[in-house]
Amino acid sequence: MTSQRAKTLLTLDAEAVGTLKEGINFKKSPEDGKCFIIYKSDDGIKACKNQCKHQGGLFIKDIEDLDGRTVKCTKHNWKLNVSSMEYVNPPDSFLQDELEVETLEDGGLQLVELSPVDPWLTDPREPQELQEGEVKVTYLTHACMELQLGQKRFMSDPWLMGPAFARGWWLLHEPPEDSLDRLCAADLVYISHMHSDHLSFPTLKVLSDRRPDMPIYVGDTSRPVFWYLEQSQVKLTNINVVPFGIWQNIDEHLRFMILMDGVHPEMDTCIIVEYKGHMILNTVDCTRPNGGRLPEKVDLMMSDFAGGASGFPMTFCGGKYSDSWKAEFIKNERRKLLNYKATLVKTLEPKIYCPFAGYFVEAHPSDRYIKETNHKNSAEDLNALINKLAPEIKTWTPKPGAVLDLGLALRDPTNSAAITDPPAGAKIYKDSWDFGLYVDELNSTIHCEIFKHQSWIQFYYKWAGFKNYNLVVRVTETDENFEPLTNGYDYLVDFMDLTFPNKRPDREHSYLEVKNRIGVMRSMVLHGRLWDDLYIGFQNRISRDPDIYHHKFWNHFQTELPLRRPDWDQFLQQVPPVEEPETQSDCVLS
Repeated sequence: MTSQRAKTLLTLDAEAVGTLKEGINFKKSPEDGKCFIIYKSDDGIKACKNQCKHQGGLFIKDIEDLDGRTVKCTKHNWKLNVSSMEYVNPPDSFLQDELEVETLEDGGLQLVELSPVDPWLTDPREPQELQEGEVKVTYLTHACMELQLGQKRFMSDPWLMGPAFARGWWLLHEPPEDSLDRLCAADLVYISHMHSDHLSFPTLKVLSDRRPDMPIYVGDTSRPVFWYLEQSQVKLTNINVVPFGIWQNIDEHLRFMILMDGVHPEMDTCIIVEYKGHMILNTVDCTRPNGGRLPEKVDLMMSDFAGGASGFPMTFCGGKYSDSWKAEFIKNERRKLLNYKATLVKTLEPKIYCPFAGYFVEAHPSDRYIKETNHKNSAEDLNALINKLAPEIKTWTPKPGAVLDLGLALRDPTNSAAITDPPAGAKIYKDSWDFGLYVDELNSTIHCEIFKHQSWIQFYYKWAGFKNYNLVVRVTETDENFEPLTNGYDYLVDFMDLTFPNKRPDREHSYLEVKNRIGVMRSMVLHGRLWDDLYIGFQNRISRDPDIYHHKFWNHFQTELPLRRPDWDQFLQQVPPVEEPETQSDCVLS
C-alpha cells in the first residue's frame, strides 16, 4: 500500500464554522490565498479545492442553479455539483477530488488533503558539482530537447520533419541540419505521449530505418503511446513501457522518473531527469502534471506555454462564434495561460526556466484563417512576466541549436558563456514546408476501394463503438474551403441507437454538424486514428445545437477508439465489387 501524508489546507475556528450557510460557501486561506468550496447540508459538510479539474479554472456561483448545489467554472463554463462532487456539464466527465473534513474539539474544522508521498523523494541524492560541459541542454525544435548528461545523450519528443495532426501543424523553427543524426546517435529517447507533435511518424520512420533498436521510453498510460505506429511502417524494436513514479536507473549518475497528468492520465505524461543529484523537470503538455504535485527548486524546468492547440473555438461556426468573439476569447485564454504558467514557475522556484513545446504554425495556405486568428503566447512574453514576478529565476528563450551549459549556469546565472547561441548564419525560422508530399499522401486515400461502398459508414461507426448517447451528428465531406463535395458523403449518425437515418429524428436531441476535409477524414477512417487529426489539426468546421460541449462523445473519439484499426479486408469481403474499370484505386490497405 502506498503511504499517505496528510496536509492541512484550511482551518476554520468555531466562529467561522458557525457562519457557514446551508449550501455552497466559498472560502480563502489567509496564509496562501488558496480558494476552497465548502458544501453544508443535513448530511454534513463536503469540501474541495476551488479549482476545476478540467483545466484549473476558478469556480463561481451558478446563477442558473435554483437548488444551490452547483458552481460554474469561469474558464469553460463547466458545472460541478458540490453535493455529489460530480460534473453535471458536461455529464459523464470527471469527479472532483474531495477533501477530508476533520472536526476539532473546539468546534472548528480543518480541510485536509491526503496524498501519496512524493515519489522523487525516494532514494534522495545530494547534488554534486557539475564540471563545465558535463551537462548540456540543446534545443532542436518544438518539444525536442537533447540532454547531454555525462557520457549519455537523452533525446525527448523528436518532431523534426513533416506535419503534425494530419496537415494542420507545421514546425515554426528550422531544426539544426544534423538533428536527425543526433537523434539516431542518442543513447535513449523519451516520448511523452501519442500526439503527433511528439510521436512524429515521419521522424520515427527515419529512426526505424536507421536504428530500429533505439531504446525508447514511454509511460504506462492506459492508451498505449505506440498503439497506432505499431500498425504502420515504423518498426522500432526496443520500446520500454515504464510504471509511473519509479526511478529508472541508466547508470550510476543518471536516472529518470515518468509521471502522469492529473487531467489526462490516459495519455499525457511528464518526466524528471536527474544527473548527479541535479533535477530537470519537463512537464511537456500536461494540464496538471502529477495532479499538481511537483518538485520544487529543480535546476531546470521546461514546459509548454503557447496555447492555441485546440479546435475550440477556432473551428466553431454559427451562433456567438463571430471573429470578434473568437478574438476576445483567445485574448483572454492566452492571458490566463500566461499568468498560470508564470505563477506555477514562481511557486516551484526552479533555478532556470525554459518555455518550449509551443513552436508550431498553421503554415498551409488553406489554413490562413487559422494562422491569422489563432494567436499564441510568445516565449518572450512569458519569460518577461516570470522575470517580473520572480527575478531570481533565470529564464531562457531557446533557438534551434542553442545550448545551455547547466553547470556554468548554476555557478553563475549571469555568466554569458552559460548559453551558446546557434552558429552564425543558422536558419531560425522555417519559410518552406513539403506541403505537396504530405498532403498528397493524405489525399491518396480518397479513392480507396472501401469508400466506393456507402456501407463503410455503418461499418466504421459500429467499429468505433460509441452509442447510448442522445446526440445526432451530421458529417459532411468537403473540399479545402469546407464546401460540400458533389461526390462526397453527407450523412447522419444517431448515437442513441447507432443508426443512420435519412433525416433528424423527431425526439428532442442534441445536434452537431461537422464538416471535414475529405482527405484527412478518409485517411483517419482508413487507419482508425483518433479524431485529434481533425479537431486539433483544424481540419473541420463545427456547429452545435444547443451550444454545449459533449465531453463523452469527444472523449471517446479522441482517446477511446479501439486499439486495432477497422478490418477493411473483412469489410471488402462482405460487399459486392464496384465495377469501375477506368478508375484504379491508389490506396493500400496493408
